Amino acid sequence: MSAQDKFNYYIAQIDKELSKYPALTKLEQQIQIPKAYAVLGLAGLLSLFIFFNIFAGFLTTALGWGIPAYFSIQALESPSTGDDVQWLTYWTVFGFFNIIESFSDLILYWFPFYYTFKCVFIVWLMLPQTRGAQTVYHKALKPLVASTISKTSAPPETAPQ
Repeated sequence: MSAQDKFNYYIAQIDKELSKYPALTKLEQQIQIPKAYAVLGLAGLLSLFIFFNIFAGFLTTALGWGIPAYFSIQALESPSTGDDVQWLTYWTVFGFFNIIESFSDLILYWFPFYYTFKCVFIVWLMLPQTRGAQTVYHKALKPLVASTISKTSAPPETAPQ
């Protein structure tokens, strides 16, 4: 199989996956560019912006909020609850990460390629295939807050009189 055949195969797979979203099909008809090329081009452009630290803080936060917000709304509207756990866990970890980041932002700004690593971390957190948010929650966040939650949610020892 030649490189061109492999490329066409992967573009066809991406196009098939993107066809699940009617908005992208409508956009494809309006701009007359295949949706796979448009999405890959936009992802490449955003990756370059983040890599070269051009609006990187805004773009990584928008990435960490926009896509998960869309899928969270879909999860809320669906009858199944399996995806609810994925997104509730994601929002818990993402919020905790943003709080930690706000305190250390001045230091992390000088860390080379910080926003590139943050972008990769956010994508890892949000992808259901990697279950990154569940991993961080169970290995780091849950043990950190377990004692606080058990103390605050325990019933009072004596009834109020």
